[in-house]
Amino acid sequence: MTGTRISRPNQKAAAPIQSVTAAEIQAQAAVNIEEVMNRMPQIAPDSQQNYQDSDGRQRIKLRNLGFERTLVLIDGKRLGTQNGQDTGIIPTSLLERVDVLTGGASSVYGSDAIAGVVNFVLKKNYEGFQVNANHNFYYHDNKRTQVSDIADRYSFNPASGTHRDGGRTDVTVTAGKSFFEDRLHLSGFANYRRANLVPYSARETSACQLTEVSKDGDLNCTASTYTPAGYLSPRGGTNNGSVYLNNPNGDKTFVPYGNGPGLAANPYDGYSFQRKNERWNAGGFGTLELTDSAELYTNVLWFRDKSSNPFPARVYSYTAYGSDPYQVNCNNPLMSAAQAQSLCGSNAGTGAMLPLDVRYRFNSLPDVEDVYINKGTRISGGIRGDFAEVWSYDIGGVYARNQQDTKGGNFADYDKVNRSLNVVNVNGTPTCVSKINGTDPDCVPFDAFRANNNDQALFDYLLTGRNGTNTSVGTLKNVLANVQGDLGAYGITSPWAEDGVAIALGGEYRHDELRSYADEIYREENGGTDSTRRQHAWEANAEFQAPLVQKQPGAELVQINGGYRISKYSSNPDAFSTWKGETIYAPVEDITFRASINRAQRAPTVVEISQAKNINYGTQGGSHNDFCASTPRQVQDPNDPTKTITVYDAPKASQAVCAATGLAPAQYGSRDLSCPDGKCTVQYGGFTVDPETAYTKTIGVVFTPRFAKGLVVSVDRFMIDLKDSIGYNDYDYFWNGCLQQGSDFFCSKFVRGANGSLFSAPSSNPTSGFIRAGTTNYYRSKSHGWDIQAQYKLDMDDLNWGDIGTVDWNFAGSLTTLAGGQDSPILSKYNCAGYYGGPCGQLIPKWSHGLRTTYTSPEGAFTASFNWRYLGSLTNVSNSGKPELGWSEGRDRKTFYRIPGYSYFDLAFTYRVAEGYTVRLASNNLFDKRPPILPDSYNYGLSRSNTLAARYDSLGRQIAIGATIDF
Repeated sequence: MTGTRISRPNQKAAAPIQSVTAAEIQAQAAVNIEEVMNRMPQIAPDSQQNYQDSDGRQRIKLRNLGFERTLVLIDGKRLGTQNGQDTGIIPTSLLERVDVLTGGASSVYGSDAIAGVVNFVLKKNYEGFQVNANHNFYYHDNKRTQVSDIADRYSFNPASGTHRDGGRTDVTVTAGKSFFEDRLHLSGFANYRRANLVPYSARETSACQLTEVSKDGDLNCTASTYTPAGYLSPRGGTNNGSVYLNNPNGDKTFVPYGNGPGLAANPYDGYSFQRKNERWNAGGFGTLELTDSAELYTNVLWFRDKSSNPFPARVYSYTAYGSDPYQVNCNNPLMSAAQAQSLCGSNAGTGAMLPLDVRYRFNSLPDVEDVYINKGTRISGGIRGDFAEVWSYDIGGVYARNQQDTKGGNFADYDKVNRSLNVVNVNGTPTCVSKINGTDPDCVPFDAFRANNNDQALFDYLLTGRNGTNTSVGTLKNVLANVQGDLGAYGITSPWAEDGVAIALGGEYRHDELRSYADEIYREENGGTDSTRRQHAWEANAEFQAPLVQKQPGAELVQINGGYRISKYSSNPDAFSTWKGETIYAPVEDITFRASINRAQRAPTVVEISQAKNINYGTQGGSHNDFCASTPRQVQDPNDPTKTITVYDAPKASQAVCAATGLAPAQYGSRDLSCPDGKCTVQYGGFTVDPETAYTKTIGVVFTPRFAKGLVVSVDRFMIDLKDSIGYNDYDYFWNGCLQQGSDFFCSKFVRGANGSLFSAPSSNPTSGFIRAGTTNYYRSKSHGWDIQAQYKLDMDDLNWGDIGTVDWNFAGSLTTLAGGQDSPILSKYNCAGYYGGPCGQLIPKWSHGLRTTYTSPEGAFTASFNWRYLGSLTNVSNSGKPELGWSEGRDRKTFYRIPGYSYFDLAFTYRVAEGYTVRLASNNLFDKRPPILPDSYNYGLSRSNTLAARYDSLGRQIAIGATIDF
């Protein structure tokens, strides 16, 4: 059972667990893991295939507390390292079920289980040969919206009419067989998945990126200076700073830069609303029974996933490379006389070189792509068995390796652009000067002075071979040993119980490593350095279950459970411990009360350790000076108005605050404390980061009334309180906090030199004279709410309606009452439940649920399933009335301040045509409901599609067909 290492028949869970079964996953027509998880109310939705800036990895965030606080397991063992794991390695067709355990489970599974555990239980021991094929696509009617009206002003041609697109194909072949009288069992699978690109331009709601000039102001489309008409701006000469566009009619004249047909470009029209994607999956499972008490087991998973985000081929502004403009010769034959005059002025027609900014979009040439290739291998295995009648053991481990190769889109070579702009006539043929003098025989002239230049030879010359590659490799080596037993065999049993005390003991070793490296081209374009980061941990744990009373009047079951784990990480000098306590009380069979408390801890990941420990120096931006110094200010000389004099203002901080930073009383107000140019030194890093700690409490009740056979209802209250959370804070977080309150929490980050100064020379590797910043432990986060689940199975025969089948209802809802916390001692506590924007981002609505009703015919030949998904309303923090969320008097919005509750309906059918042959048909978002429109959506959900693409069905109605054939 998920949440414990003790396996016991008829065991009742002391903590709430929600499961999604294989039948429900099939009804959803899901082809990747994040689609399954996004429908669960406990999950903060993510959609890496609908997010243009994604790296393609699928990760899970329980309770909106971050993927690094959600522990992901496969069959009770870790999926992989937190920094590199990718649930894309799991094909949905291989899932038996998915268990989600709310709340901490660190005492059972180790670090990271702050928000809870997601356990993927795979189908194993398959016998036979099976082909499972699915295909789905979107069938959406593009109707005009306010986005369409605004896009028309820019001639961006919003989509209209019915679109059938976004096809996705998913095929799995599975085979298995037993040998040697079932002592050896082998099974394996191969899976292929492919998804087609859906660009932003294919939906009316994303015809352009909407922006607001001001609160409740006019709406505009984001327009790009990279247009097919070109963009030219002299950076010297008499027309310095002027901006010209080539006339779209191609007559070699200039027109003013602005919006209009051919003059403005949509920078995001080709971006991915659904990414082009291709994935291969394969794996195998094996068990070998050596003796009655020893069984070898193993499973292997492998995948390779390639996805890409396209964007138009462009020649970028020189500012993308540095501060030196391109150079064009003023007698370039590709310029008309009028163009040369506009750009070069009196130098037109001469060989003088003009500094020039050039921006150009090639519209009819192939797009360039950011490509993400994710590869993973996970090998799990070991030996398990029973001994001494009441004991069992499992000794095994996991090796997981995830590699990500990021290939940046082709970036034009700066020197080649310059050479292609330096062109002269050779016998009437425009020719690069570099080709004439032999420095670059391959140079192709760049006619940046006419619209719609789509010269393939120029494209090949400028962009070929410029896509560098960055690689990161995360590995996990995990060894586990567990033994469990029933001490009732030794008489350790409560006098009022039938079952004895059960215990589990275990030990574990983990080694995490993350390597990052890149080729020369990538480093040239993006900077950075290669790195290797690693840490390891030793852990030991114990767990017990103790039934105190069983089958007694007024006490059908009274049971207490407990667990303890001690952990020692190489990144921290101190060991830390986690624990749990649980109780179950069932006065009668029909009702069970349960409660638990967990102390869960999360050690920093290897990335967080590196960010914390590695020391770098810099200076403050802005105008912050030492607030304990008398600061200089220039004022008019009262005796001579033509001159200025320097006066010194009193320190901004009180003497008590300055003393808290370590400043001696005699140095308070000293002019010598001022940092050069008002910018003090900042030391980034140099911290030892301790584990963050969460206390997770749950209390609930489970109803299984005998008078309603087949009904199960559970209601659980969860409270996750996280303190000493790990995160990054810049110097101004500590600067402003210390100035306002003088608290040691902030002021301890000031490390003054012997002279009291906060300035030092970074090259000397100083030990004092700076403000600290970087990744460290800071303050608190909280997530509180209620989970409600209900299942009911009605057999029509019980109603004397005859044997006409069964109806199942499955309900799962979550009410979030608190999602927030307190970011520092001087800031107010805040609650983001039901709000978005500001500090709340795109948080979980207060209420969300799913209700699925399924009819199954006798013997299961036909099923019909109807699902209702509901997402509660969200309000912009600007209209919250809560200052702690950023609201202030007069800031309330009149437009785009509320997203109403959304209901989606899904319908699915399955029919067994013949023995071993089943077909399926499903429609998700049956009524093609359009997503909410939200200007400046990138500020809320990192999406430029004018909606929260991860939360809402943004692409419209989805149709799915599928078939399963068993041989």
